[in-house]
Amino acid sequence: MSSLLKVDNEIKTKVDAFRERITGEAEDLVANFFPKKLLELDHFLKDPILNIHELKDIHSEINLTVPDPILLTNSHDGLEGQNAKKRKLEDAASEDNCQVAGTKVFVMPGGMMKSNNKLVDLIEKVKPEIRTLIEKCNTVKMWVQLLIPRIEDGNNFGVSIQEETVAELRTVEGEAASYLDQISRYYITRAKLVSKIAKYPHVEDYRRTVTEIDEKEYISLKIIVSELRNQYVTLHDMILKNIEKIKRPRSSNADALY
Repeated sequence: MSSLLKVDNEIKTKVDAFRERITGEAEDLVANFFPKKLLELDHFLKDPILNIHELKDIHSEINLTVPDPILLTNSHDGLEGQNAKKRKLEDAASEDNCQVAGTKVFVMPGGMMKSNNKLVDLIEKVKPEIRTLIEKCNTVKMWVQLLIPRIEDGNNFGVSIQEETVAELRTVEGEAASYLDQISRYYITRAKLVSKIAKYPHVEDYRRTVTEIDEKEYISLKIIVSELRNQYVTLHDMILKNIEKIKRPRSSNADALY
């Protein structure tokens, strides 16, 4: 069949070398890296940084003071009757279209508003683990795809196992990528809330919402680490249980049955 398509020998040699390299890397990942990584993450889950019982310990001070209230005086005092009546009409019209404008913010009083350093440190530890899982899943997925034989009628049970394995690896990749999106959304949401606090410093609910967001993110990060560990366990177990069909999807004695 190869005679139907002319392939340069040098390119074919390089492609074969690539396949061998991917095979070696993927088999080492499944046999050694996956079990080691799941044990590392299991140990990480027992770290004190992920086992803070009082969530108030992860709160970050919001260094935005509440300004003194502005005392309003009766601006109509001393006005003549006609002018006072005109001002009252204008005030009534403005009240109909009243919107809370808030405080104009030109600069933060204490300089740059810092992030929650405790959560930033934890995120910087979790993000490399997410990236590692994505990269390793991609390598193993490529390996399994290269093992899929040419399409034939019948005797495709092993091929279906290979396809299920590829689908599981692709799902894990997608879930891991969504964790990175979740971290980005946390920063954006928190930034918007801090901006609201700067603009409306007298509204306590905005300040409380920031602490709630921080607590939620801390819990989410612990769940992410747990999920990363579980995904390594699942992939390692699934591939080992089906390694024979994954590497040899079609039995060599299939033709002898007929």
